[in-house]
Amino acid sequence: MASGQFYDTEGADYYLSPSKLESDYADVRFERELKLFRKFCPSGAVLDVGCGSGAFLFQLKKRWPGDYEILGTDVSGAPLDYAESRGVPVVRGSFLDQDFGGRQFDAVTFWAVIEHLAEPKRFLEKAHSVLKPGGLCIVLVPNLRSLAVRLLGAKYRYVYEQHLNYFNATTLRRLCAKGFNVVETRFTHFNPMVIWQDWRGRGREVTNAERGELLKRTTAYKQKPWMKPMKWAYSLTEKSLATFGLADNVAMILRKTS
Repeated sequence: MASGQFYDTEGADYYLSPSKLESDYADVRFERELKLFRKFCPSGAVLDVGCGSGAFLFQLKKRWPGDYEILGTDVSGAPLDYAESRGVPVVRGSFLDQDFGGRQFDAVTFWAVIEHLAEPKRFLEKAHSVLKPGGLCIVLVPNLRSLAVRLLGAKYRYVYEQHLNYFNATTLRRLCAKGFNVVETRFTHFNPMVIWQDWRGRGREVTNAERGELLKRTTAYKQKPWMKPMKWAYSLTEKSLATFGLADNVAMILRKTS
């Protein structure tokens, strides 16, 4: 998967679909990630590894213009073309092979990337090497101990061939131990529509078109003013699940130590 061939061929109809791109570039799409990132890194040079179409970096720059120097990197070509068309600077090719001209960063992010990698430890070591002293590395992955996994098991749509690794908070901490201190662990995101669809589907493979349509639908719901009472109830549910480590994703904020 790290070659990028999948994302330029079979995966292109999802990652470059109008539904996916429209949702990724909606203002509400990366609310949690942006809030988390801003708390720990209020300014500086930011490298997003596996940036895809560049939406996270685009939103970061849009919300706080002048605070960040952004750069994305990925192995797939077409999503990077789109990122550049939206003004996001990119470096193409394997992260492991880049030297970035000797440049160092205040923060390196992996948003739902590590689970796709055959050698995740090497990617973290590389991140360590391009971080400034005391720099931050933020890693978010699906949570193998989430409520969704407990209810659905292998029927959950995120247990599939594109994910080469699966993590819970303990195993992710173990992976990130060398060269980093864990500043904070967060459990975040909850999508009841996914649980409902996957329970009804009883393990049926979810098509890329269905994934894109659900993302578009949930993004649209978040933007509707009349959904505010539901959003409050949803947020309370998500916080309750996070308290017990049952939210959909686990994120770790790491600080370079040596």
